[in-house]
Amino acid sequence: MNVLPLVLYAIAGVAYAVHFARRQPQAGRTATTLLLFAVLVHTFVIGMQTMEVRHVPFANPSRAISTFVWLLTLSYLYLELTTDERAMGVFILPIVIGLQTIPAIYPGVENADPVLDSPWFWVHVSSLLFAYASFALASVLGLTYVLQFKEIKKKHLGYFFARLPSLQILDLMNSRAVTVGWVFLTVGVIVGIIWTGQARVTSPDDPNLQAMALNDPKIFVALLTWAVYSFALFARRTMGWSGKRAAWLSPVGFAIVLLNFLLINYFVTTSHTFN
Repeated sequence: MNVLPLVLYAIAGVAYAVHFARRQPQAGRTATTLLLFAVLVHTFVIGMQTMEVRHVPFANPSRAISTFVWLLTLSYLYLELTTDERAMGVFILPIVIGLQTIPAIYPGVENADPVLDSPWFWVHVSSLLFAYASFALASVLGLTYVLQFKEIKKKHLGYFFARLPSLQILDLMNSRAVTVGWVFLTVGVIVGIIWTGQARVTSPDDPNLQAMALNDPKIFVALLTWAVYSFALFARRTMGWSGKRAAWLSPVGFAIVLLNFLLINYFVTTSHTFN
């Protein structure tokens, strides 16, 4: 089921590349329309999976990635439609396509686990996924800021300068994305602590719950992510770390997110998992 959204995202990605190269309004509108259609299809797929397992499908790592891609695309579309700026699509879609390839190739199986039958768990995971989607946007905005900054510094106002938003707009958008992501990450961590405490009372012998501690790689990296983005907000507000330094912090933080989201989820067996 995840193959069709992947194909549609790839077609939209080509349309965004054409728009970025030619800067034709019609190409931009076509790209947006194709992406909207891809999101609608992806929404239908997630809806079908939700009916299948009777909850939002993200207890399985591959389905969690698919849900993350859906949230990332929705976040980007909101950004695009509210700013009428489509230049970021050529940078966002490769991430969307690359990540959606994983559930398309390896869909996995989502097993029912009584421990997960709690609204606290779904709020916990939903908050984290939305936070990661915001951080992905911030990462792209940060890298875009660096590209634009380099062109201006070299006084070579060429290809990227004519196609990207101004440094001020990129910095503002990056700041907002990081702030929103940090809020949801904080909520996700707090709710996760509450859920773990409650779940250990009802299921004291569950091995996954017993593995959940600071030495759990997934939990440690999640807290490291929170610390990095907390520093990014603190540095911006108290140390004047805006512009280029703030822009570099965003992709660094998202690299840590990907470490947790991909490598640890799939390859580290000492981390808790419910699939």
